[in-house]
Amino acid sequence: MVTVALPEIAYAKVYERPRVLIEVHTHYCPGCTHGVAHRLIAEVLEEMGLRERTIGVASVGCSVFAYNYFDVDFVEAPHGRAPAMATGIKRVLPDRIVFTYQGDGDLASIGMGEIVHAAARGENITVIFINNANYGMTGGQMAPTTVPGQRTTTTPDGRDVRRSGFPIRMAELIATLEGPSYVARRSLHDPKNIRLAKKAIRLAFEAQARGLGFSFVELLSTCPTNWGLSPIEAMQWIEEMMIPIFPLGEFKVASELKGMRV
Repeated sequence: MVTVALPEIAYAKVYERPRVLIEVHTHYCPGCTHGVAHRLIAEVLEEMGLRERTIGVASVGCSVFAYNYFDVDFVEAPHGRAPAMATGIKRVLPDRIVFTYQGDGDLASIGMGEIVHAAARGENITVIFINNANYGMTGGQMAPTTVPGQRTTTTPDGRDVRRSGFPIRMAELIATLEGPSYVARRSLHDPKNIRLAKKAIRLAFEAQARGLGFSFVELLSTCPTNWGLSPIEAMQWIEEMMIPIFPLGEFKVASELKGMRV
Protein backbone atom coordinates (compact mmCIF):
# COMPACT_ATOMS: atom_id res chain seq x y z
CA MET A 1 0.00 0.00 0.00
CA VAL A 2 1.32 3.40 -0.98
CA THR A 3 0.60 6.33 1.33
CA VAL A 4 0.39 9.71 -0.33
CA ALA A 5 0.82 12.81 1.78
CA LEU A 6 -1.71 15.43 0.78
CA PRO A 7 -0.71 19.07 1.03
CA GLU A 8 -2.34 21.09 3.76
CA ILE A 9 -4.96 23.48 2.48
CA ALA A 10 -5.67 26.74 4.25
CA TYR A 11 -9.34 27.66 4.23
CA ALA A 12 -10.53 31.20 4.75
CA LYS A 13 -13.84 31.70 6.48
CA VAL A 14 -15.89 33.98 4.23
CA TYR A 15 -19.17 33.94 6.11
CA GLU A 16 -20.56 33.01 9.52
CA ARG A 17 -23.92 33.40 11.19
CA PRO A 18 -24.29 36.83 12.82
CA ARG A 19 -24.55 36.57 16.60
CA VAL A 20 -27.74 38.62 16.41
CA LEU A 21 -29.42 35.62 14.75
CA ILE A 22 -30.36 32.77 17.07
CA GLU A 23 -29.25 29.34 15.81
CA VAL A 24 -32.66 27.74 15.34
CA HIS A 25 -34.75 26.48 12.45
CA THR A 26 -37.26 29.00 11.14
CA HIS A 27 -40.88 28.33 10.20
CA TYR A 28 -40.53 29.87 6.74
CA CYS A 29 -41.26 27.86 3.60
CA PRO A 30 -38.38 26.62 1.41
CA GLY A 31 -37.34 29.36 -0.98
CA CYS A 32 -38.91 32.16 1.07
CA THR A 33 -36.58 35.15 1.40
CA HIS A 34 -37.76 36.25 4.84
CA GLY A 35 -34.66 34.43 6.08
CA VAL A 36 -32.42 36.51 3.82
CA ALA A 37 -34.01 39.70 5.16
CA HIS A 38 -33.42 38.49 8.73
CA ARG A 39 -29.77 37.81 7.98
CA LEU A 40 -29.22 41.27 6.47
CA ILE A 41 -30.83 43.02 9.44
CA ALA A 42 -28.77 40.94 11.85
CA GLU A 43 -25.53 41.68 10.00
CA VAL A 44 -26.22 45.42 10.01
CA LEU A 45 -27.11 45.53 13.70
CA GLU A 46 -23.96 43.58 14.56
CA GLU A 47 -21.66 45.62 12.32
CA MET A 48 -23.05 48.88 13.75
CA GLY A 49 -22.70 47.64 17.33
CA LEU A 50 -26.42 48.12 18.01
CA ARG A 51 -27.28 44.67 19.35
CA GLU A 52 -27.56 45.62 23.00
CA ARG A 53 -29.86 48.59 22.49
CA THR A 54 -32.16 47.39 19.71
CA ILE A 55 -35.87 46.64 20.13
CA GLY A 56 -37.76 44.95 17.31
CA VAL A 57 -41.51 45.04 16.79
CA ALA A 58 -42.96 42.02 14.98
CA SER A 59 -46.20 42.23 13.03
CA VAL A 60 -48.95 39.69 12.45
CA GLY A 61 -48.32 37.62 9.33
CA CYS A 62 -45.52 35.34 8.21
CA SER A 63 -43.13 37.40 10.35
CA VAL A 64 -45.16 36.78 13.50
CA PHE A 65 -42.40 34.62 15.03
CA ALA A 66 -39.53 36.96 14.20
CA TYR A 67 -38.85 37.37 17.93
CA ASN A 68 -37.70 33.73 17.99
CA TYR A 69 -34.91 34.43 15.52
CA PHE A 70 -33.26 37.69 16.65
CA ASP A 71 -31.16 37.88 19.80
CA VAL A 72 -32.44 41.35 20.66
CA ASP A 73 -35.39 42.58 22.68
CA PHE A 74 -38.62 42.03 20.75
CA VAL A 75 -42.32 42.69 21.20
CA GLU A 76 -45.39 41.53 19.27
CA ALA A 77 -47.86 44.10 17.96
CA PRO A 78 -51.52 43.63 17.02
CA HIS A 79 -52.19 43.34 13.31
CA GLY A 80 -51.12 46.55 11.55
CA ARG A 81 -50.19 48.36 14.74
CA ALA A 82 -46.42 47.87 14.77
CA PRO A 83 -45.67 51.55 13.91
CA ALA A 84 -47.85 52.72 16.81
CA MET A 85 -46.14 50.35 19.24
CA ALA A 86 -42.71 51.33 17.91
CA THR A 87 -43.62 55.00 18.32
CA GLY A 88 -44.48 54.47 21.97
CA ILE A 89 -41.32 52.51 22.68
CA LYS A 90 -39.08 55.06 20.96
CA ARG A 91 -40.65 58.01 22.75
CA VAL A 92 -40.27 56.35 26.14
CA LEU A 93 -36.77 55.00 25.36
CA PRO A 94 -35.29 57.48 22.85
CA ASP A 95 -31.78 56.04 23.21
CA ARG A 96 -32.88 52.66 21.81
CA ILE A 97 -32.87 51.61 18.17
CA VAL A 98 -36.44 50.59 17.34
CA PHE A 99 -37.51 48.86 14.15
CA THR A 100 -40.64 47.21 12.84
CA TYR A 101 -40.70 44.17 10.59
CA GLN A 102 -43.93 44.01 8.59
CA GLY A 103 -45.48 42.29 5.60
CA ASP A 104 -47.62 43.86 2.89
CA GLY A 105 -50.98 42.66 4.21
CA ASP A 106 -50.09 44.01 7.64
CA LEU A 107 -48.52 47.33 6.63
CA ALA A 108 -50.32 48.30 3.42
CA SER A 109 -53.83 47.15 4.34
CA ILE A 110 -55.00 47.03 7.95
CA GLY A 111 -51.97 49.08 9.02
CA MET A 112 -52.09 51.73 6.29
CA GLY A 113 -53.26 54.47 8.64
CA GLU A 114 -50.57 53.59 11.18
CA ILE A 115 -47.67 53.62 8.76
CA VAL A 116 -48.68 56.81 6.94
CA HIS A 117 -49.15 58.82 10.11
CA ALA A 118 -45.95 57.52 11.74
CA ALA A 119 -44.09 58.58 8.60
CA ALA A 120 -45.85 61.95 8.45
CA ARG A 121 -44.89 62.63 12.06
CA GLY A 122 -41.28 61.76 11.27
CA GLU A 123 -41.08 59.26 14.10
CA ASN A 124 -37.43 58.29 14.58
CA ILE A 125 -37.98 54.59 13.89
CA THR A 126 -36.96 52.22 11.09
CA VAL A 127 -39.48 50.14 9.14
CA ILE A 128 -38.53 47.03 7.19
CA PHE A 129 -41.38 46.24 4.81
CA ILE A 130 -41.53 42.79 3.17
CA ASN A 131 -43.50 42.89 -0.08
CA ASN A 132 -44.38 39.44 -1.45
CA ALA A 133 -47.54 40.56 -3.27
CA ASN A 134 -50.00 38.47 -1.26
CA TYR A 135 -51.25 37.57 2.20
CA GLY A 136 -48.66 34.88 2.84
CA MET A 137 -49.70 33.52 6.23
CA THR A 138 -53.44 33.21 5.80
CA GLY A 139 -53.63 31.42 2.47
CA GLY A 140 -52.33 33.60 -0.34
CA GLN A 141 -55.19 36.05 -0.75
CA MET A 142 -54.94 39.25 -2.79
CA ALA A 143 -53.06 41.99 -0.98
CA PRO A 144 -52.74 45.72 -1.69
CA THR A 145 -49.48 44.87 -3.48
CA THR A 146 -50.79 42.04 -5.68
CA VAL A 147 -49.82 42.86 -9.26
CA PRO A 148 -52.35 43.13 -12.12
CA GLY A 149 -53.24 39.72 -13.50
CA GLN A 150 -51.69 37.86 -10.55
CA ARG A 151 -53.62 34.81 -9.45
CA THR A 152 -54.33 34.47 -5.74
CA THR A 153 -56.82 32.43 -3.74
CA THR A 154 -59.25 35.36 -3.91
CA THR A 155 -58.44 36.29 -7.52
CA PRO A 156 -58.24 32.88 -9.22
CA ASP A 157 -58.55 34.49 -12.65
CA GLY A 158 -55.95 37.15 -11.87
CA ARG A 159 -56.24 40.58 -10.27
CA ASP A 160 -58.62 42.69 -12.32
CA VAL A 161 -57.77 46.35 -11.79
CA ARG A 162 -61.27 47.37 -12.92
CA ARG A 163 -62.69 45.61 -9.88
CA SER A 164 -59.85 45.62 -7.37
CA GLY A 165 -57.83 48.70 -8.29
CA PHE A 166 -54.11 48.93 -8.82
CA PRO A 167 -51.30 47.79 -6.51
CA ILE A 168 -50.12 50.37 -3.98
CA ARG A 169 -46.51 51.47 -4.28
CA MET A 170 -45.71 52.06 -0.64
CA ALA A 171 -42.16 53.39 -1.02
CA GLU A 172 -43.29 56.08 -3.45
CA LEU A 173 -46.26 56.97 -1.26
CA ILE A 174 -44.14 57.30 1.90
CA ALA A 175 -41.53 59.36 0.04
CA THR A 176 -44.08 62.10 -0.69
CA LEU A 177 -44.36 62.90 3.03
CA GLU A 178 -42.19 65.43 4.84
CA GLY A 179 -41.31 63.24 7.84
CA PRO A 180 -39.20 60.46 6.32
CA SER A 181 -35.43 60.84 6.07
CA TYR A 182 -34.71 57.72 4.03
CA VAL A 183 -37.00 55.68 1.75
CA ALA A 184 -35.83 52.90 -0.56
CA ARG A 185 -37.02 49.78 -2.34
CA ARG A 186 -34.70 46.86 -2.94
CA SER A 187 -35.10 43.19 -3.83
CA LEU A 188 -33.90 39.86 -2.45
CA HIS A 189 -33.97 37.84 -5.68
CA ASP A 190 -30.26 37.70 -6.58
CA PRO A 191 -26.82 38.38 -5.02
CA LYS A 192 -26.38 41.86 -6.51
CA ASN A 193 -29.73 43.07 -5.22
CA ILE A 194 -29.23 41.40 -1.85
CA ARG A 195 -26.03 43.44 -1.43
CA LEU A 196 -27.90 46.62 -2.37
CA ALA A 197 -30.64 45.68 0.09
CA LYS A 198 -28.11 45.45 2.89
CA LYS A 199 -26.77 48.90 2.07
CA ALA A 200 -30.30 50.30 2.20
CA ILE A 201 -30.95 48.67 5.57
CA ARG A 202 -27.67 50.10 6.84
CA LEU A 203 -28.64 53.62 5.74
CA ALA A 204 -32.07 53.25 7.33
CA PHE A 205 -30.54 52.39 10.70
CA GLU A 206 -27.93 55.13 10.28
CA ALA A 207 -30.78 57.60 9.79
CA GLN A 208 -32.33 56.56 13.08
CA ALA A 209 -29.01 56.50 14.94
CA ARG A 210 -28.38 60.09 13.78
CA GLY A 211 -31.85 61.20 14.83
CA LEU A 212 -32.90 62.12 11.29
CA GLY A 213 -36.43 60.77 11.53
CA PHE A 214 -38.49 58.02 9.93
CA SER A 215 -36.71 55.52 7.65
CA PHE A 216 -38.35 52.92 5.43
CA VAL A 217 -36.93 50.04 3.37
CA GLU A 218 -39.24 47.99 1.17
CA LEU A 219 -37.89 44.58 0.15
CA LEU A 220 -39.37 42.55 -2.71
CA SER A 221 -39.54 39.01 -1.38
CA THR A 222 -40.52 35.59 -2.69
CA CYS A 223 -43.51 33.47 -1.69
CA PRO A 224 -43.04 30.21 -3.63
CA THR A 225 -45.76 28.30 -1.77
CA ASN A 226 -48.60 30.71 -2.41
CA TRP A 227 -47.34 31.69 -5.86
CA GLY A 228 -47.30 28.00 -6.85
CA LEU A 229 -43.72 28.25 -8.09
CA SER A 230 -40.40 26.60 -7.34
CA PRO A 231 -37.87 28.71 -5.42
CA ILE A 232 -35.91 29.40 -8.62
CA GLU A 233 -39.06 30.30 -10.55
CA ALA A 234 -40.09 32.61 -7.71
CA MET A 235 -36.81 34.52 -8.01
CA GLN A 236 -37.44 34.93 -11.73
CA TRP A 237 -41.03 36.03 -11.07
CA ILE A 238 -39.80 38.92 -8.94
CA GLU A 239 -37.57 40.12 -11.77
CA GLU A 240 -40.12 39.65 -14.53
CA MET A 241 -43.40 40.56 -12.80
CA MET A 242 -42.73 42.59 -9.65
CA ILE A 243 -39.86 44.92 -10.52
CA PRO A 244 -41.69 46.46 -13.52
CA ILE A 245 -44.53 47.37 -11.12
CA PHE A 246 -42.32 48.15 -8.13
CA PRO A 247 -39.13 49.77 -9.51
CA LEU A 248 -36.03 49.54 -7.36
CA GLY A 249 -34.15 52.52 -6.05
CA GLU A 250 -33.93 55.22 -3.40
CA PHE A 251 -36.89 57.57 -3.31
CA LYS A 252 -35.83 59.93 -0.54
CA VAL A 253 -32.40 60.45 1.02
CA ALA A 254 -31.65 63.05 3.69
CA SER A 255 -28.66 65.24 2.87
CA GLU A 256 -26.81 63.93 5.94
CA LEU A 257 -26.88 60.43 4.43
CA LYS A 258 -25.86 61.20 0.87
CA GLY A 259 -22.17 61.01 1.57
CA MET A 260 -22.58 57.48 2.94
CA ARG A 261 -24.19 55.97 -0.17
CA VAL A 262 -22.11 53.56 -2.25
